[in-house]
Parts: sequence; C-alpha cells; structure tokens
Amino acid sequence: MSNTNSLNRRKKMMTWTGIVMLLAIFLLPMTGYISTGFATAAEEQVEATNPKSDYWRQVRDNTAGYSAVKGRETNELIQGSGQNWRQLRNGPIAQYGSWLLGLMLAVLAVFYLWRGEIKLSQPRTGKTVERWTLKERRMHWLTAGLFVILGVTGLSLLYGRLVLIPLFGHHGFSSYAEIAKWTHNILGPVFMVGLLSMIFNWFKLNFFNKVDLQWLKDFGGMIGDKHPPAEKLNAGEKMWFWSLVMMGLALCFTGLVLDFPNFDQQREVMQISHLIHVITAIGLIAFSFGHIYIATIGTEGALEGMVTGHVDTAWAQQHHDLWLKELNKKASSDK
Repeated sequence: MSNTNSLNRRKKMMTWTGIVMLLAIFLLPMTGYISTGFATAAEEQVEATNPKSDYWRQVRDNTAGYSAVKGRETNELIQGSGQNWRQLRNGPIAQYGSWLLGLMLAVLAVFYLWRGEIKLSQPRTGKTVERWTLKERRMHWLTAGLFVILGVTGLSLLYGRLVLIPLFGHHGFSSYAEIAKWTHNILGPVFMVGLLSMIFNWFKLNFFNKVDLQWLKDFGGMIGDKHPPAEKLNAGEKMWFWSLVMMGLALCFTGLVLDFPNFDQQREVMQISHLIHVITAIGLIAFSFGHIYIATIGTEGALEGMVTGHVDTAWAQQHHDLWLKELNKKASSDK
C-alpha cells in the first residue's frame, strides 16, 4: 500500500512539474504571435522625388565625416547595416521563428493525442537503480531553470512589440522589458557555466555508435510496441546533447559579445552576433520542446530519474537495457 501511495505521489509531483515548466516556457512569449501577421519594416515610397534624397543617400553611404566625439565609428552619421539588421530581426527571423515554434508544438500535441503516454510494458518491480547522481541532477536543474528563464525573457524581447504591448500597454511592457533585459543579460553568463559543466561531465557518454543507428531506425520505440536497445543515453538524448554543444555554445559566445560591448567590437559584429544569437536560440528552444515532452508527459517514468536520481528496473530494461545489463554485470563482478 505504501509503495502505491509513493508511486501516486511521484506521478502527481512529475505531472505538476511538467505543467509548471510548460506554462513558464509557453504562456508569456507564445501568446498570439503565431496567428498574428508581422508588419513589414519598409513603408510605401512616395512617388514624388524628394529634392534632398541625393544628400541623404550620400549620408547613408558610410562616407567618413567629422565629429567632435572621438572613438570607433563616431564619424559615421548613419550606419546602413543597422537598418538591414532590424529588418532581418523583425521580419523573416521573427516570422519563421514563430512558425517553427508553433509547428513544433502542434506536432507534439497531435502526436500525444494519437500516441498518448508510452507506458511501461511490464509491471514495476519495486527495485531501482541509480541513474543520475545528486551532483548531476543539481547541474541539470540549474541549467534547465536558467534556460527556461532566458527563453521566456528572450522571446518576450523579440516578440514584445507585437504581442505584449497590446496586452500590457506601452508603459507596462516598458517596465517588464527593462527587468527582462537585465535578467537576461545577468543570467546568460551563469547559464554558460552550467552548460559547460554539462558538456564536460557528459561528453564521454554521447558518442554515436551502431546501437544508436538501430534506435533511430526504430524511432526510439515512439511508434509501435518495439523498444530498441539503448545504452545509458539513447540516440535522441545524444542528439539533444550535441544540439546543446553546437547551438548552445554559439548562443553563449554571441551573448557575451552582446553583453560586453566595451570590448571595442564594431557595431556590425554585434549585429551579426545578435542575428546568430536569435536564430540559435529559436532552434534550441524548438528542440527543447521535444526533449521536455519525452521527459514529462510522453514517457512513463522518464522524469523520475532526474527528480529522484533512481529509476525502476522495469523502466531501465525497457528503455536502456544495455545500460542495465552493464550495471548488473558490474554488480556481479564486485561481489
């Protein structure tokens, strides 16, 4: 009876954990911007020729002039690349990024309605094995929590003009945006420390092999009742890890360029860094939806390992049988 009550408490805890995480990720930044069109940056040109247009063309031609202020690029009155950066950020990047995030959520929702939660094929044994140490869990949840906060604040700043100003008004959004900007800038380097720690600690576990190829061919057991063999980390988890390595590091290093403009970098460097930062952030957030889905409502017992550190041997046998076999072999040799 006590085991049943304990199992029910764990299920409730994991369910509410998943709900809180999903609300934190989706609610604020995702409100309405998928279905709302994006205003184009360019305005209609007036047919009549402005007699001063040639003058302003020369000003925008990056011709060096004179300024009493000394420093990098201070003699450049108007920088044309700034307009290009703004149009890319507010135009195709914001628009296609919202489509990607919305499409990912829609696919996961449809898949869940069709497949439901992947249940354990065998009853729980009541015996558990350690999957993640306390140090690993702390490292994971610290980095994951920072990722959620940075994702919410970053998307709010990207889509705030379109989504949040109509909801909160200009003054309300201005106050929130100031807090979001400082939160984002301060926590970004802290997230980088957590990310580097995860990469350093789990690097050796994430090399692909033939087992992972078979796992991908069988869609990881997500379709049908077949459960392909897997080591401690399956191919899906390894793909998520390498996405963090590539996109996550690009995200962090471009964030440092934006966080510390006093390193004497040119404005074009910061504009390019910002575009890379936004693109990689949207890609990583979209990929994280799948990771969060599988770890919460998508697979029975998956979240237990990262919450309690232990998983039932029935779960380990179904999803990571090669890892469980290795643990049993090691335990036998230690006797």
